Amino acid sequence: MIRVQVPATTANLGPGFDCLGMALELYNVVEIIPIPMGTVIEVSGEGSNEIPKDEHNMVYQAAQKVFRQVGYSPSGLKLRLANQIPVARGLGSSTSAIVGGVIAANLLSGGKLSIKDIISLASSLEGHPDNVAPAVLGGIVVSVQADGEVKCLKIKPPHGLKGVVAIPDFPMVTKVSREMLPSQVPFQDAAFNVGRAALLVAALQQGDLSLLGAAMEDRLHQSMRSSMIPGFKKVLAAAKLAGARGVTLSGAGPTVIAFADSNLELIARVMGETFRQNGVKCRVLVLKPSPVGARALEIK
Repeated sequence: MIRVQVPATTANLGPGFDCLGMALELYNVVEIIPIPMGTVIEVSGEGSNEIPKDEHNMVYQAAQKVFRQVGYSPSGLKLRLANQIPVARGLGSSTSAIVGGVIAANLLSGGKLSIKDIISLASSLEGHPDNVAPAVLGGIVVSVQADGEVKCLKIKPPHGLKGVVAIPDFPMVTKVSREMLPSQVPFQDAAFNVGRAALLVAALQQGDLSLLGAAMEDRLHQSMRSSMIPGFKKVLAAAKLAGARGVTLSGAGPTVIAFADSNLELIARVMGETFRQNGVKCRVLVLKPSPVGARALEIK
């Protein structure tokens, strides 16, 4: 039996569209157990009533991809999925399933894949590496696909930094939110994001949280996606007034994440209240960045 823990992730961090992500201390656990025959999938926690329990399950599909690649053929499999990460809320639930499946299957089949192989394979299944790299490596990761592979660098999260996540009670599927984005953007908007993304990486690297407000601004994706989230702009403004260093959409949304090193309870309260005042039920969590990525909890 293999048990693997995978952290939640928040991608983009504002301007870093498809290339920046951070792991968070909220976890899904994947267990994979060889059985004599057939497939059994059990899901508990988040998404237990909506996640497929057949061959359409993402963990199962990721595991089968690994088995095909390394030439391993189990007679049967039992999967147990214990989920803390909300499904389709912009916190990397699909990535956690893919990464958990890939790593668990790799360990079960003899550990033939390297970390680089795992990131590459998981990214090919997910479509982009911004969630995958921090889910595997932990911390904050800059990642790009170049020369047929994923190139990435990890940044240690600044001391004291935490994320306040306001999670609306409705889903936003990444594929649908991507279809809202334009195929071209004005040159000025591209230049705006390049500058902010560069400033954000430098600020995180040096631990200068005072720059996050300006550095996390975006003109490429947030305005289009946030149009589907009632009260979004008011939530951002309320979080900043309460002391948040920077506030942005988490991944494709609808979760909003505020980064701060103080006033966390106040920020959490005003974000939740502002969403509710705009007719959106939500829950709010205060999460630390996860310094470590996916890891095996048990190998038998």
